[in-house]
Amino acid sequence: MPDLAQLRAEAEGAIAAARSAAELEDLRVRYLGRKSDLTQALRSIGELPPEQRGPAGKEANEVRRALEDLLGRRTEELEATELDRRLAEDRVDVTLPGDPPAPTGHLHLVSQIRRRMEDIFVGLGFSVVEGPEIEYAYYNFTALNHPPEHPARAPQDTFYLAEHVLLRTHTSPMQIRAMELQEPPIYIVVPGRVYRPDTADATHVPMFHQLEGLAIDEDITLADLQGCLLQFARQMFGEDTEVRLRPGYFPFTEPSAEVDVSCFRCGGTGVVG
Repeated sequence: MPDLAQLRAEAEGAIAAARSAAELEDLRVRYLGRKSDLTQALRSIGELPPEQRGPAGKEANEVRRALEDLLGRRTEELEATELDRRLAEDRVDVTLPGDPPAPTGHLHLVSQIRRRMEDIFVGLGFSVVEGPEIEYAYYNFTALNHPPEHPARAPQDTFYLAEHVLLRTHTSPMQIRAMELQEPPIYIVVPGRVYRPDTADATHVPMFHQLEGLAIDEDITLADLQGCLLQFARQMFGEDTEVRLRPGYFPFTEPSAEVDVSCFRCGGTGVVG
């Protein structure tokens, strides 16, 4: 029989000095494994004289239980220490930007298109102005030559907030406001939301966006209008884009024209999806 007291003291010292789980596993195999001195001592108890078997077995089992308990506690201590170390090393300051910084999103498609259109007209010499979305009927209709009986003034075509106050049905009120505020020459574009109670089908909504322009100067003609529209279309849709003016009627402009833009997607030949 080995000296169990000495074996226990040696094992307890080695376990206490262990600094990693791997070291503890080596010590477990060394002192409690199948080939360890303690296991061999337990197996050899039957070879002892009968009067020595009881005390020797009791002592050997006490040593085994003591070492198992010590290994368990030391394992927990090392695991806790290792966890604290990893938490400290892997700590992430969530207030710092990522590496690389996470994308912060992007503008809505409508905002992107609006800014692109504004940039084009600014490049053509226009200024961008904005006006109130809650407007007086005077600016929205009367000053634009809409007579009192005009269909657009009807409640079914306009959101009225009061008798003479409404949600603007177009951005044209800013034409009047701009002319009140400054003398010619005037070159402005007016982007913004407008409102009409039109919900006839899925292609119509009560709020949509417009962008219109106003040019007041000497010696300008419809040719200047066509040139501006052509440059806008080519910058917006591509250099091969063409525009066509067709006569049209609008109550507050004379002469009036409607604009066609050549197909910038399929060239008028069609696309098979």
